[in-house]
Amino acid sequence: MSAILLAFAATLAACIALVQTQRWHGFLSLDSTEGVQKFHTAPTPRIGGAAISLGLLAAYPAADRNVLNLLAPMLLAGAPAFVAGLLEDVTKRVGILPRLLATMASGVLAWWLTGVAMRHTGLPLLDAALTATPLAVLFTAFAVGGLANAVNIIDGFNGLAGGSVALMFGAIGVIAWWHGDAALAGTCMLIASGALGFLVVNWPLGKIFLGDGGAYLLGFLLGWVAILLPMRNPSVTGWATLLVCAYPVLEVTFSFWRKSRREGCSPGQPDKVHLHMLVHRRVARRLIPDCPRVWQNGFTSLFAWGYTLLCAGLAVAWADSPVLLCASFAACALAYALVYARLTQFHWPRWRAAAWRRHAPPRTAALPAGGRPRP
Repeated sequence: MSAILLAFAATLAACIALVQTQRWHGFLSLDSTEGVQKFHTAPTPRIGGAAISLGLLAAYPAADRNVLNLLAPMLLAGAPAFVAGLLEDVTKRVGILPRLLATMASGVLAWWLTGVAMRHTGLPLLDAALTATPLAVLFTAFAVGGLANAVNIIDGFNGLAGGSVALMFGAIGVIAWWHGDAALAGTCMLIASGALGFLVVNWPLGKIFLGDGGAYLLGFLLGWVAILLPMRNPSVTGWATLLVCAYPVLEVTFSFWRKSRREGCSPGQPDKVHLHMLVHRRVARRLIPDCPRVWQNGFTSLFAWGYTLLCAGLAVAWADSPVLLCASFAACALAYALVYARLTQFHWPRWRAAAWRRHAPPRTAALPAGGRPRP
């Protein structure tokens, strides 16, 4: 408990210090207001990841030995992802591919340090293929790197990524605790407390941003505990952690599919039609039109938190039931698609009605009482 409180307090103090000293490092750390995915109104430090890393390191000496055995290789393995993201935060010149490779390298490094790779997904054919170590390592690196980049994609509004990630760590920690894995539960809660320390300064006023470094660090750590949970607890399948992380996973998957179908658009090209951006423009700004833009920004995150909490709650409730987990993931994906369609087309999808009309018999005029058609 002392380590958890220390992670929160140290991260909070580091965030406040970075905000108060931005006149000294702002020429490197400030995020401008120009760009298709920028919704803040003033230049803001985007090095919140540095504060989170400092908070976790400060809590390290106070952590339980079993927690340290998990946390130490995680922090070391996460260094490539964090450094690549931090370099982008201060230089704005690191490309998408190098950052993706850096996050995948963190996954490979984590396997090399721990010997753990994802082999227990809940899909028999895939699990059979993952018995081959090279395939398991490649799958692990892809999963961890993909989730790290997914967290970076949802980092668009004050509190959106930080709050969502804290909820996901909390859910995985609860599942681990219920299965007797106190070390993993403690590790999740310690990292979640660091994210909450950052959140105090980030939400709702956005005094500091997570940045690519923070998003990649938290995303990698989230991906690794999502792998450790089923690997350390065989009664839990990979569907549980997939459902916990459904929001960023669905966001990056749908975004890739949407952009790849658009002519002349690269999947890595930023745009303004991510789900959280649509919620901001068509829900938050209409519900509180007279509030300052910064409050509308923070209000948007409440919807993402609600969706994350729904997915995480279902995963916690049915962690030992692969069938219910699969059904819940499908339901959450359908809910995502329906809401996205409603926000982009301004009406709920009418697939059933349209299909029924295509196959319905032609309509005939009703006959009058006498049985003869009207002239």
